[in-house]
Amino acid sequence: MDKNNELHKKRSKSYEGGGAERLQRQHQQGKLSARERIAVLMDESSFHEIGGFVEHRATAFGLDKQKIPGDGVVSGYGTIHGRLVYVFSQDFTVLGGSLSETHAAKICRIMDMALKNGAPLIGLNDSGGARIQEGVVSLAGYADIFYRNTRASGVIPQLSVIMGPCAGGAVYSPALTDFVFMVEDTSYMFVTGPNVVKTVTHEEVSSEDLGGAKTHAEKSGVNHFTSGNDVECLKNVRDLMSYLPQNAEEEAPYPSTYSFNAKKEAAIAEILPDNSSIPYDIRKVIDCVIDDDSFREVHKDFATNIVVGFARIEGRTIGVVANQPASLAGVLDIDSSRKGARFVRFCDSFNIPLLVFEDVPGFLPGTDQEWRGIITHGAKLLYAFSEATVPRITVITRKAYGGAFDVMNSKSIGSDLNFAWPSAEIAVMGAKGAAEIIFKREIANSDDPQKKWLEKEAEYAELFANPYRAAERGIVDEVIFPSETRGRVISGFKMLENKNESLPRKKHGNIPL
Repeated sequence: MDKNNELHKKRSKSYEGGGAERLQRQHQQGKLSARERIAVLMDESSFHEIGGFVEHRATAFGLDKQKIPGDGVVSGYGTIHGRLVYVFSQDFTVLGGSLSETHAAKICRIMDMALKNGAPLIGLNDSGGARIQEGVVSLAGYADIFYRNTRASGVIPQLSVIMGPCAGGAVYSPALTDFVFMVEDTSYMFVTGPNVVKTVTHEEVSSEDLGGAKTHAEKSGVNHFTSGNDVECLKNVRDLMSYLPQNAEEEAPYPSTYSFNAKKEAAIAEILPDNSSIPYDIRKVIDCVIDDDSFREVHKDFATNIVVGFARIEGRTIGVVANQPASLAGVLDIDSSRKGARFVRFCDSFNIPLLVFEDVPGFLPGTDQEWRGIITHGAKLLYAFSEATVPRITVITRKAYGGAFDVMNSKSIGSDLNFAWPSAEIAVMGAKGAAEIIFKREIANSDDPQKKWLEKEAEYAELFANPYRAAERGIVDEVIFPSETRGRVISGFKMLENKNESLPRKKHGNIPL
């Protein structure tokens, strides 16, 4: 019995973390403890801890007197929606959740198991960074984690949940994973903190403005999902997991039942304005095609001129990429190209078919875009679609102009099916600009240049601003009524279920980074 009591005591000490006082401070900041977070995230009673008694081996700077079982991170495995996942949760109440040699080893152990067993990895980050008292071994621990993140990329889904500070070298592990979740007001990420920024650049900035959830959601694009508190964030993680497969060898799970309001098939025809210059919300089109309430938008607040996210069609997961006419007229620019490319590559890595809604007037012009490399960044989206081997379907709702038409999953870069609505305008450029170039001399020599320009604009629009020239050449497979879209998409994906395409033999491509 004495030995059993000893085990009870050791477990109790491990479960206490940094103690009641530090836990209370954690709660006062609006944050859950490391173990409370796991309890919310995982299926009830499914979590099994690994390494609960691990302690650090450092003795310098009084660390030999600060040993707590678990060493600042709770790690193990369990289930979400009945499916195996591996998780680690950093405990800020233990030495600020700082990463030591043994702390890193626990995380690496979980990562190795996740990779071997083909199951997703979820990291709950809440750490003050490397444990300074341990010196270079803590930095090496970070490098061990980064290496495993890279090896696991494209093999198993990796999710990073930022639930407190994540600074310095710690930020690179989340950056290497597939999706980043952040909590408003309590989580932040940056390579160097406000004090260093002030010293080096003389800028005055708060932690929130420098690397808070809103900053990374809207400006940098580092943050994919923003939540108001820990519980909401963890529930969003659970929800996203229902759309993802276990690994690259499997397909995403799908519910046995789904719902679709048939009235939406008729309503879709009323979404587009009669005037092609008037914007509309592409999300309304998406909603009329996918299963009810199934769209989960990714990167909602970043590069809003393109919409990406997961949805379901008859219960099966698909990835949606769509130009957004309601923001910058849906043009492609640097940020939207990066956003789209990253999402397309994730879907292709994990066997998730792609549905593209196209309404794009071209690439955003200007010195800022050119000098910052729109050519290279636009090529990322082109590369991602061209490389993808999953089933791919494109629906052109309205504008499809210039090189942007090619980039948005055209048949020439490997799309399997391309549909166009009667409202589609597929051409090298808009009728106004085209008329000005083609008929420049004729317009200039006319008695009424403005009237002549309008006549030639109408002439060009009648000839080219429609989907039928493209359909005649087989560049578009079929011109369909908007109300037929869901049915054609469903039948198309069913037809493509057994698609088998492989890339040329190579070590890896050289994507224009």
